[in-house]
Amino acid sequence: MSENNKPLILIVEDVESNYLYLNAVLTKLDATIEWVKNGLEAVNFAKENPNIDVILMDLQMPEMNGYDATREIKKIYPAMSIIAQTAFAMSDDRSRALEAGCDDYLAKPIRSKDLLDTVNKYLNK
Repeated sequence: MSENNKPLILIVEDVESNYLYLNAVLTKLDATIEWVKNGLEAVNFAKENPNIDVILMDLQMPEMNGYDATREIKKIYPAMSIIAQTAFAMSDDRSRALEAGCDDYLAKPIRSKDLLDTVNKYLNK
């Protein structure tokens, strides 16, 4: 939970239009939403904010990809909820994401209902 007792959701996404879509859908939740643009920023943000409730992790990003960022974050916070999201829905992406430590997986384009249902599942656990 963030300081204002709202859930804290971190969006890790290097494409601004994708972030804007996710943010617009997630505003339906009463949550604090933060945005970083690559895996390295996500790891650093998580280290400084152990109270993150859900991370939406893009898998294909510059500097550090989502697989590596997930592994690093899970080393520190094994119980932190990380949902992979990727446009490159190859047959092995889901299994690779889960092996890296992601708790769930959404393929782009992400339907707003699927996004809200999946995020709510982890906010309410």
